[in-house]
Amino acid sequence: MSHPDRFLLAGVMGSPVMHSRSPRIHNYWFEKYGLVGTYLPLAIEQDGLEAALRALPSLAFSGCNLTIPHKEAALAIVDEVDPLARRIGAVNCVIVRKDKSLAGLNHDGWGFIQSILEVDPGWEADRGPIVVMGAGGSSRSVLVSLADQGAREIRLINRSPERALNLALEFGAPVRAIAWEDRHDALDGAAMLINTTSQGMVGQPALDLRLDRLPLAALVSDIIYIPRETPLLMQARQRGNRTLNGLGMLLHQARPAFQAWFGVMPDATPELRAMIDATI
Repeated sequence: MSHPDRFLLAGVMGSPVMHSRSPRIHNYWFEKYGLVGTYLPLAIEQDGLEAALRALPSLAFSGCNLTIPHKEAALAIVDEVDPLARRIGAVNCVIVRKDKSLAGLNHDGWGFIQSILEVDPGWEADRGPIVVMGAGGSSRSVLVSLADQGAREIRLINRSPERALNLALEFGAPVRAIAWEDRHDALDGAAMLINTTSQGMVGQPALDLRLDRLPLAALVSDIIYIPRETPLLMQARQRGNRTLNGLGMLLHQARPAFQAWFGVMPDATPELRAMIDATI
């Protein structure tokens, strides 16, 4: 699909933002699909978010992604929020519409589910109980996507119990809050374990969780992709569980954004994955 009348523009707003792999991903697709344009890292502080978003139409941007700390603040700035993004409580993609208004969406949950299906095409959310560690912004998108996929029991665990309880009350069934001190036993019978916290990321301590009660058939997912293998994933792999890091989620959440902006649904090719993986 060509756009001969203009140079295509999109980007990612965040603070910090220069570590983001999104420019590499989208610029790979520009070249692959023969589109003339670029995707830029946009270092925007919190107090400049509204002005930056409102400038997108005048600068001929098709839209942008949002990362920390802007995903929640954007809800009150864009002109229309997609119902899914409203449920999640965060926006990670902004589209500039033809009338120059701004629409806010969230593709994080879709990207997460696609990353699971990539490694397990027959996966179904109702295989058994799912344990989710963490009750922050990333957890919200994971919880909503799992519930929409038909999960029947989600055991939510967070070091600060009130956050888990509040999320469980907000989302209702199938989400159920489990006390932090019961986290090890909560793995009993689980079909999947998901870490949505920053524990295990470079510079952070490992997630404090024993896996001895986790069935060997369970899939263990960590939405972190730096490092490639967190201590949790290493522990799971060594005991025989299948594992999944966050790189697939990163790649797949970018696909519907590119399509919304430029009319092409791109592929998360092995070449692209290897290229991004080489930067980690």
